[in-house]
Amino acid sequence: MSDFLKRHIGPTSSEVQIMLDILGFNSMQQLLQAAIPAQIRIDEPLNLPPALTEREVLNELRTLANQNTKVTSLLGLGYYDTITPSVIQRNILENPAWYTSYT
Repeated sequence: MSDFLKRHIGPTSSEVQIMLDILGFNSMQQLLQAAIPAQIRIDEPLNLPPALTEREVLNELRTLANQNTKVTSLLGLGYYDTITPSVIQRNILENPAWYTSYT
């Protein structure tokens, strides 16, 4: 198995058992029953449509994205006759490093 698959497939059954032993549960079902409050738990199967292929999902997302209205960003243009210097607008207000957790 490649390193990529090992990192992204999830824990092995022996790793799951070690986790359950440490947490004091006999099964994943018992852990889930303890972790998910009864009032938000759904006990019957979900009525979901069949899974789509990656290509079908991309086509559906593209169709949805094409329905978006393209507008002019007013971010950083200020309020009531104020002018935001372009250096501030570009380096602070338009820089996603200031408002995302992915920095």
